[in-house]
Amino acid sequence: MALPSTYVRQLPPEVDLLALSFLGHFAWEILQAPMFSSMSQVDHFAGIFICLKATFGDLAIALSAFWSAALVGRSRRWFIRPGRRALVVFFAVGLLLTIGLEYVHTQITGRWAYDGVMPILPVIGTGLTPFLQWIFVPMLVLWYMLRINRNISDFGRS
Repeated sequence: MALPSTYVRQLPPEVDLLALSFLGHFAWEILQAPMFSSMSQVDHFAGIFICLKATFGDLAIALSAFWSAALVGRSRRWFIRPGRRALVVFFAVGLLLTIGLEYVHTQITGRWAYDGVMPILPVIGTGLTPFLQWIFVPMLVLWYMLRINRNISDFGRS
């Protein structure tokens, strides 16, 4: 069944962002869990729940970064033809929020602590894996969002 040539995807881009981000960030949280000292003292299901809560925080960061880039890119579909400024804002907001939240929760509130195996970035004091998380997961999410939207556009042209 061919789609009309004027087919426009009906779902807001935030739905794709949240669904894809959930998958990537939850997997990352599970994989990096051994690098947090508090995770070695909880049972399996409690650890999964902790990772799930952290993932919801990651989703809030992703939405904040996405909407900030949308303001700069002047469109909620800025990722289809991302300008340099929108990309810089997207990653900068995500990284700054991550660094800030890691600092608050490890240094001020003590909600979590890094294990001795966690590499710490000099000067900023953030763990390496949370920092890398906000580079690799969003890169994959943006790539796949672009792919989804281009496939819909290409499908409508055939």
